[in-house]
Amino acid sequence: ISSNGEQCFSGGIDATIQWWNMPSPNVDPYDTYEPNVLAGTLIAHTDAVWGLAYSGVKNHLLSCSADGTIRLWNPPEKMPCICTYNGEKEHGIPTSVDFIGCDPAHMVASFNAGSTVIYDLETSQSVVMLSSQIESGGQSNNHINKVVSHPTLPVTITAHEDRHIKFFDNKTGKMIHSMVAHLDAVTSLAVDPNGIYLMSGSHDCSIRLWNLDSKTCVQEITAHRKKLDESIYDVAFHPSKAYIASAGADALAKVFV
Repeated sequence: ISSNGEQCFSGGIDATIQWWNMPSPNVDPYDTYEPNVLAGTLIAHTDAVWGLAYSGVKNHLLSCSADGTIRLWNPPEKMPCICTYNGEKEHGIPTSVDFIGCDPAHMVASFNAGSTVIYDLETSQSVVMLSSQIESGGQSNNHINKVVSHPTLPVTITAHEDRHIKFFDNKTGKMIHSMVAHLDAVTSLAVDPNGIYLMSGSHDCSIRLWNLDSKTCVQEITAHRKKLDESIYDVAFHPSKAYIASAGADALAKVFV
């Protein structure tokens, strides 16, 4: 969602990114579809779009795709795709992207092989590899489902298929904390706008709220039912109000106060 809340973006398995104008909250949801709700379509990827991130600093959009590329967009432009990263699949297939909160000239991307990389947006070069110790058994469970950047500190947080959440120092590339956070794969992460709390969602059906300072769980909510061994797909904080939201495999989106 754009910083002014007037547009939102969605990525699909059809390789496109759709750009939508948010309808008025007073609109009847059962009204006929208004074609002007769809503001545009961003086409460049050749396979499913796995992740999107928006920055209000320059109103730019990041996307990552199963085609191996990460792309930077300026949606209103005639040629909206500004830059492409990981074009040779150097790091594998990207699974998630985010702008670095305290340094908008950089972005961070996670990859299916378990690596996390910080890129310079201007030069397209990778500048820091965030490394965690890989067990000798290989990387089979090291798949990263989500990466988020702390809004004010040089810290990156990753959610893993092996139930871990890991914290990294962006300057040194070193892991600063790792914890088993759920009973099943950690699918989603969100940091509150003030940078005090981390929220995680998992296929164990729970949302957990963590104090970022102490790395302790301060609240747990059983939010969604399982469907085909999957549960929570995404979690989010409201940018200014005390609301959190989740989306699940049970076809429900929930808002908690």
